[in-house]
Amino acid sequence: MTKDELKHLLQLYKRGKLTEHDVVHQLSALRFESLGFATVDHHRQLRQGFPEVILCQGKTPHQVAEIAVRIAKHTHPLLATRATREQFKTVKKKVRGAQYSEVARVITANAPKKADHNRGTILVVTAGTSDIPVAEEAAITATMLRNPVEKLYDVGVAGIHRLLSQSEKLLNANVIIVVAGMEGALPSVVGGLVDVPVIAVPTSIGYGASFGGITALLAMLNSCASGITVVNIDNGFGAGFAASLMNKKK
Repeated sequence: MTKDELKHLLQLYKRGKLTEHDVVHQLSALRFESLGFATVDHHRQLRQGFPEVILCQGKTPHQVAEIAVRIAKHTHPLLATRATREQFKTVKKKVRGAQYSEVARVITANAPKKADHNRGTILVVTAGTSDIPVAEEAAITATMLRNPVEKLYDVGVAGIHRLLSQSEKLLNANVIIVVAGMEGALPSVVGGLVDVPVIAVPTSIGYGASFGGITALLAMLNSCASGITVVNIDNGFGAGFAASLMNKKK
């Protein structure tokens, strides 16, 4: 249930077209919905401004599709992360207009037609091309939350001139998401150049001593640049959602 839907419900009650019992019943019915294998939280939109997001990892295609149907049935935005193409094919049969990003492994439907231009721009930056899948998960998440999004890919410290040549984009952004694997140095560099929130996302990309992203994670947590926020390894969704919360006011 959205805030607009709640207002409409109260207006109907005020005009006498719904009884008190009707209002209580509708509110109670929309709190959550049990599917046996999942309990869909229908009040997430009202509390947080966006419906429940499906983590597809570990779920069967049928389970993902059944949850997706419940979320999308009120034309609410649908966002499902870590999805396989097999899961998408099952969702597509039941949710009209569902789309799939192969790179980000994300299913979407009922996407906003345009960004909220009262918000500033979220800039998504990657150190390397191999970090793009995680960055795309962050970018799609931020876009679904109606943020203007720009991208700056493959500008890592191995060729720092590539980043510095794009300084205008850095300075015009309201929030910056920096995605990096290997030694995870790029967020520190960006954090030292700008006066806006920087969200660092370590990725599992790198050779043996990167330990699946732990080296990048520790480097980001120990950054000497002030004010950097760090999310978990490969957590593009978490970065995109956090950036949107930070970006509510231009």
